[in-house]
Amino acid sequence: MTGWIVLGVLVLIIALVVLYVIVIYNGFVAMKNGIDRDWSNIDVMLKQRYDELPKLIKVCEGYMQHEKQTLEAVIKARADVGKASGENQKMAAQNALSETLKSLFMVTERYPELKADKGFRQLANRITELEDQIADRRELVNAAVTIYNTRLDQFPDMIVARLFNFTPRGLWKINPAHRQDVDVNFSPG
Repeated sequence: MTGWIVLGVLVLIIALVVLYVIVIYNGFVAMKNGIDRDWSNIDVMLKQRYDELPKLIKVCEGYMQHEKQTLEAVIKARADVGKASGENQKMAAQNALSETLKSLFMVTERYPELKADKGFRQLANRITELEDQIADRRELVNAAVTIYNTRLDQFPDMIVARLFNFTPRGLWKINPAHRQDVDVNFSPG
């Protein structure tokens, strides 16, 4: 009789361990797929921005004939996004495109007639809106990646993670130059 009780307890313990491993595994799968979905949502917005840029550049070209270098930088950055492969290269290309867009919007400040153009305002507002949404989604991705990576390193989850080859994911990184202080000078001239 005691043998059956011991066997029953062992079977129960093994069943609980298997159930626990299944729950942890399914949690990792759900987080991994959630991160992939979040990246895909960002890609949708990046594609929208990518598609809107030629229209914005076309509107700007007529007004900004002397700012050819800025327009060419945006065009090149957009092309680099299309050529990028791999997660790190894509992130770097998207960051570069964001920077050239900032430059473009700063240059347009010198062209009041361009700023007054209805088409330009609509396109600029649309791209600015997309940039804001992309920034918000990047925050969400980084939060999800942080939770996922933390669980990969926590005991006992790390045992299941290593057993099934779950690997850490990368956070969205910015250009290190963006961490530097901005020089603000209110003095004239």
